[in-house]
Amino acid sequence: MKQNRNIFIPGLWRFFIMVFAVMLVNCGVLSGQGKKALPNIVYILADDLGYGDVGINNPQAKVNTPNIDRLAKQGMRFTDAHTTSSVCTPSRYSILTGRYPWRSRLKVGVLRGYSRTLIEEGLPTVAALLKTKSYQTAVVGKWHLGLDWVPKDAFKDSINPAFNNGNLYGITDEMKPDQIDFTRAPVHGPRTEGFDYSFVLPASLDMPPYCYLENDQLTESLSGYTPGNKLESGYTGPFWRAGLKTPSFDFYDVLPAFTNKATDFIRRQAGAKNPFFLYFPMPAPHTPWVPGAAYRGKSLAGEYGDYIQELDDAVGRVLRVLDSMGFSKNTVVVFTSDNGPYWRDNFVQMYNHNAAGEYRGMKGDAFEGGHRVPFIVRYPGNVKPNAVSNVTTTLANLMATCADLTGNHSTVFDTEDSYSILPVLLGKSTQIAEQPAIVNISSKGFYDIRKGPWKLITNLGSGGFTVPVNIEPAMGQPAGQLYNLETDIHEDNNLYSQHPEKVKELTELLEKIKAAPKGKRYK
Repeated sequence: MKQNRNIFIPGLWRFFIMVFAVMLVNCGVLSGQGKKALPNIVYILADDLGYGDVGINNPQAKVNTPNIDRLAKQGMRFTDAHTTSSVCTPSRYSILTGRYPWRSRLKVGVLRGYSRTLIEEGLPTVAALLKTKSYQTAVVGKWHLGLDWVPKDAFKDSINPAFNNGNLYGITDEMKPDQIDFTRAPVHGPRTEGFDYSFVLPASLDMPPYCYLENDQLTESLSGYTPGNKLESGYTGPFWRAGLKTPSFDFYDVLPAFTNKATDFIRRQAGAKNPFFLYFPMPAPHTPWVPGAAYRGKSLAGEYGDYIQELDDAVGRVLRVLDSMGFSKNTVVVFTSDNGPYWRDNFVQMYNHNAAGEYRGMKGDAFEGGHRVPFIVRYPGNVKPNAVSNVTTTLANLMATCADLTGNHSTVFDTEDSYSILPVLLGKSTQIAEQPAIVNISSKGFYDIRKGPWKLITNLGSGGFTVPVNIEPAMGQPAGQLYNLETDIHEDNNLYSQHPEKVKELTELLEKIKAAPKGKRYK
């Protein structure tokens, strides 16, 4: 009997070892699965897309957005999400750094194609945060945060701090292209901001130089030139400025080219042990409105609407690739826009399409239409499908949310203006903890601050592209604007004079937020 028992014992040991091995694999100890448990992140950023351009936000929209609408039904749709600025560059600065843009060297306005990098050297970015958790990071699309172009030797002192007061050459004014050595790669760009792979357009599609940079290298020489197009259109239609271009650059092919590169990056992650982060800032529907032939005339809102429908198809292509690669179940997909739409009143009347939805104003403005944007998050198994949140949030909250999502709470990545929305996404909270208010700055430098239903704009006028832009207050008249958005969503009834205590409260809070020391949130 003893002999039989001894024969049986090795079999038992083999059984227990096999069970233990399976437990280790399931717990993520073997095969690198612990890292893979972190979700992939795909952040899709439209350019100048209004809240009312998305069908699920605006049933009366004259454009069709079936892929974006489907994404919203699969995740959480926010009705009160905001950019931190009503124009491109500053909004993108906040997305990647978690800081309000007026904390940067560019207090107001946007960079151009020959501008130098706005993100301060050594300043942490979302991509750098995710790399600490072994994410493979990529940016494909419109960069518009500056590149440190290398000046020719004869002009090298132009960027020398000793001769460049405040290091603002290339920031408040772009570099002169004839002073740049385009045979040399920019020394700062996406690669130095935490991105392992990049394929970008330097700025907006209507700003020279018209070229692609892959991993901070020009893909072709800037030996071509365009005299511009539709220069008299008032920044609408197929408008672009005159300037340098690469020989093969095709304005109508830019969105498809970026979509191809974005989906190629996703495909390259097949079999990878580590998660990935794809930041996909699309060039549409910012001017030039250049829908491809297959999309022209397909909407009821002209070239602008057609371009949005091409954008929606690009979103669909990304989602389908995630599905086909088996990534969707473990991928957070975010869809939003960098500011409101450039959609003037005459277009609203011509097409009966309200690109900003029910909100007043448009791109550039301090009014809601300038900075309230579509915001959708899909995270299968974690975010309930077809959920709607009325939480007030900003795009600056990405940094803190990624820190929460990955469990990296190092003080290195603490920023002044980023607050995690993960508890809201997971259904654990109906508010953003510790967020004191949200602040936006218009294209002309008007601040507005929002706390609860109350919104204070520091000046009179739109502060952006809507006329009148700036109104000088008359003697004894209000110096700013105060609205209760709970009862006046269109911002028609200025309560500035009726509620001086609320004006005082919000003014003081704004100043305290602005005075927060670097890396420290106001509390």
